[in-house]
Amino acid sequence: MALEERIIFQPYTWKKGGRRPVLEPGTPIACRDAEEGLRRLEKVRSGQISVDGAQVVRIAVDDEAGDYDEPEYLGSVGDVPDTER
Repeated sequence: MALEERIIFQPYTWKKGGRRPVLEPGTPIACRDAEEGLRRLEKVRSGQISVDGAQVVRIAVDDEAGDYDEPEYLGSVGDVPDTER
């Protein structure tokens, strides 16, 4: 099977945990295309979606072989994990 491109909108929220808050991922949302994912980011920015941060990620996946390319971060807003390696 060939690689399939996926666009994922990943929200994040702060949860109280132990001595300090922890940034936790919410439920990822599959988007039809990058434009849909970026529209969701704009909704976070404008307050229409209430989360502490979000990212839109493009990734190529071959489910059958279990192969995943490196993610490409298309945009982010608010509090998100550091994605630099």
